[in-house]
Amino acid sequence: MTFTQMICVLCCTPQEMMMKLRYLAGFTMMALAAGSASAAEANSVAEAVKQGTVKVDARLRYEMVDQDDAAKDADALTLRTRLTFETAQVNGFSGLIEFEDSRDVFGVNDYNDTNGKNSDHAKIVDPNTTELDQAFIRYQNDMVKATVGRQVITMDNHRFVGHVGWRQDRQTFDGVNLIHTPTKDLSLQYVYINQRNRIFGEEKDVDSEDHLVNLGWKTGLGKLTAYAYLLDNDQVDNDNLDTYGVRFAGKTKAADMPLNYQFEYAMQENEANDADTNYYLAEVGTAFMGVNAKLGYEVLGSDDGKGGFATPLATLHKFNGWADQFLGTPTEGLQDMYINLSTKVLGGKFAVVYHDFTTDHEFAGNTSDDAGSEFDVAFSKKFGKNYNAGIKYAAFSAGDAKFQKVANGVATYKAKVDADKVWIWVGASF
Repeated sequence: MTFTQMICVLCCTPQEMMMKLRYLAGFTMMALAAGSASAAEANSVAEAVKQGTVKVDARLRYEMVDQDDAAKDADALTLRTRLTFETAQVNGFSGLIEFEDSRDVFGVNDYNDTNGKNSDHAKIVDPNTTELDQAFIRYQNDMVKATVGRQVITMDNHRFVGHVGWRQDRQTFDGVNLIHTPTKDLSLQYVYINQRNRIFGEEKDVDSEDHLVNLGWKTGLGKLTAYAYLLDNDQVDNDNLDTYGVRFAGKTKAADMPLNYQFEYAMQENEANDADTNYYLAEVGTAFMGVNAKLGYEVLGSDDGKGGFATPLATLHKFNGWADQFLGTPTEGLQDMYINLSTKVLGGKFAVVYHDFTTDHEFAGNTSDDAGSEFDVAFSKKFGKNYNAGIKYAAFSAGDAKFQKVANGVATYKAKVDADKVWIWVGASF
């Protein structure tokens, strides 16, 4: 199958696309099984399996949540274990299978896992689960990389598509991922997703018909990216979420100081609430006396209170504060002014982040645009080649703004509450 044949998946109905995906998977399996008649024994499928690699990755983490509402404080000690086997390549083809297990240990499990356990406690989204994390077949040469099956998929800075690796059960996707790189500076990526394997356990995975297109061009000053992310949750009617955007990120020098930057704009059409919203990001950074500093401003817009700009496939913990108070964009939208300072201390990385939040839209029932502020601090360190450890703290201070909640067609307004979170972890990979 040529890349032209594979890329034609862009221009077909979902039914036709599934037939092509099944054909592509079958084609890949036959190629792996047959190998090449002229190939040496060392390049056979048997050798590819024999020369494969096994990896084990584990993370033990304690998490505590203390927030000023009716929910009880939460404590969780969880262990995530990941076992991965990847074959060597044969004629450009390879395969990978990976299992992941996450569960609370030593009886420290007083937390709401969002799946019905301890619903009177604060939420910590690390449910007990054992699942197939990844299973795919891949073909790769100098210009083409095609992956079919369950896989990790990320794009750019994870703002729109990420693996949510912070949680113990990370996010993966079922589908096909095609990347064409005709030159070292130009790349085109197309992804079709028919299932989102989310962080809440298998029972909350979502069937979908998502189409992601990402075109990147590297210039002397940075990478220019244009994208279209067309999302459709099969389990909800009339919920198409279409996002089109452009991004520029790079680094240079100014007055003999390093300068890094990223700028982004996107517009979104949300069929579920008939909202048209915009997204803006401007961030600049530099380094001085061993300190890296970044100043940023991010806006997730609102359409007259009908709904906020949404990023359901993102690595959300990475954005808008580690306390996770804005995992879902409020109906009123959100503006986030932040500063990030980091440096090396005791052989590890020390970071301090401050966020100032305001709403993007005011309307009846909302008496203020003050959405709160947050102070975050973290220290992490690697020990040798295989071990790492860290500690992280997030303190969210609620503002005066009240956020709209709609139940049975009736809108009510509720303010955020103060929240503190602590994480301590150790990890190992072999």
